[in-house]
Amino acid sequence: MLSEFLKSRIKEAKELVLELRKTFKYVSVLGTDVRVQSVGANRMSTTIDDDGLSAECGFVVKMKNDNSFFEYSLDDILGDKKVLANKIINSLKIDSDLAKKMIKTGEIEDLPLEQSFVRESDFDKYTVEDKLQFVVDLKDKVLAKSENILNCMIGISTLSVSKIFVTENRTLDQNYTWVNGYMVVVYRENDKVIQAREVAWDKTISKTMEILPTKIDSLLDKAHHLAFAKPIEPGMYDIITDPSITGLIAHEAFGHGVEMDQFVKDRALAKEYVGKYVASPIVNMRDGAASVLSAASYFFDDDGILAQDTLIIKDGILVSGISDMASALQLGTKPTGNGRREAFDHKAYTRMTNTFFLPGKDKLEDMIKSIKHGYYICETSNGMEDPKNWAIQCVAEYGIEIVDGKLTENWVSPVVMSGYVPDLLKSISMVSDGLEIEGAGACGKGYKEWVRVTDGGPSLKAKVKLGWWI
Repeated sequence: MLSEFLKSRIKEAKELVLELRKTFKYVSVLGTDVRVQSVGANRMSTTIDDDGLSAECGFVVKMKNDNSFFEYSLDDILGDKKVLANKIINSLKIDSDLAKKMIKTGEIEDLPLEQSFVRESDFDKYTVEDKLQFVVDLKDKVLAKSENILNCMIGISTLSVSKIFVTENRTLDQNYTWVNGYMVVVYRENDKVIQAREVAWDKTISKTMEILPTKIDSLLDKAHHLAFAKPIEPGMYDIITDPSITGLIAHEAFGHGVEMDQFVKDRALAKEYVGKYVASPIVNMRDGAASVLSAASYFFDDDGILAQDTLIIKDGILVSGISDMASALQLGTKPTGNGRREAFDHKAYTRMTNTFFLPGKDKLEDMIKSIKHGYYICETSNGMEDPKNWAIQCVAEYGIEIVDGKLTENWVSPVVMSGYVPDLLKSISMVSDGLEIEGAGACGKGYKEWVRVTDGGPSLKAKVKLGWWI
């Protein structure tokens, strides 16, 4: 349910909007109350953290006159609204240099809408003691599995988001939850010490607790193989990606590259390729908070735009980017519901949400059979891209060698994919009929402005350059 704090501030927000509307053509108030809690256990200790990524509570007022946007953030909006409005107005200054840099924009549509959104949750059924007991018991169960395990870290992280968005004609509120769980082992074998992980996620605590223990055996099998993994011989290879690596490619290849605030600044090559082939004709890609249910799913963005499902690539052709309100106004397009803030006192940027390739028609087993020699590439480590020049680098935790159409016991780690985005995407020759979304990610805009994102898709067959250096 919407937090009681924000419920008590909806009327206050409307009063502040009406007072500021005497000076500005458009005014909005975004209120946020985000609660997080992480519970963890390892061989030596347990932890409870209530101040992790995204925990925040406060308000941001956005105002617009002609070509000027103004924002003012504050912890609370109680008090005399005339006094507060005057304080906000007096704090806004435009010098001559800033006036010269302003870009002409259209007007904001403030269409009437009053709606509450809520996602079903079971958070009230679990105490912190319940979550702590779960991670301790699971940690003990994993440690008992093998003497090769030096340590085991188990964690459950819960997120509860309440937001209100108020303008003269709109009153929106939303509450949604998400849960991420993880298991990590520090493992010694073959005179090597490695780490391996498994994760689980859902909108509910119960489902996450149900899934995580089922992955113990796969975690230990992975740890054993990583202990014997060798560096890959650099070169060009046919590969099959698991959904995690497919998502990493989507995120790095045409995630940041189609964030349209980069179009405004001419920092994205994708701006010149809308309507052109950028990938194989069997490639389709989407982004949107309404596209799937995952960690980056919400009901409306921080600009008050309802969540959407945006088709980015259709049959290999780049058809659309994603945008926040400001970039859409500057480009003369409709905002796509991708305006997101790290916190109420941070600027809104165009940001990815759930970014993924769509399923194809191929069977994974047939894709593997089609490869004479190559690798099945698995599990995202990290990645980066250059949106202006379309260079890309994706790092996978490991690859499994494929010989004569069969997976072998030969693992390589780490694995680095690099190259030119269109070359990679145009090399895709098969797309599996499955779809998985990775629900535990976070992403920065450059090196800052962190928000929760997810990515994924089916398995892809492509030809790429692989190496082992980082």
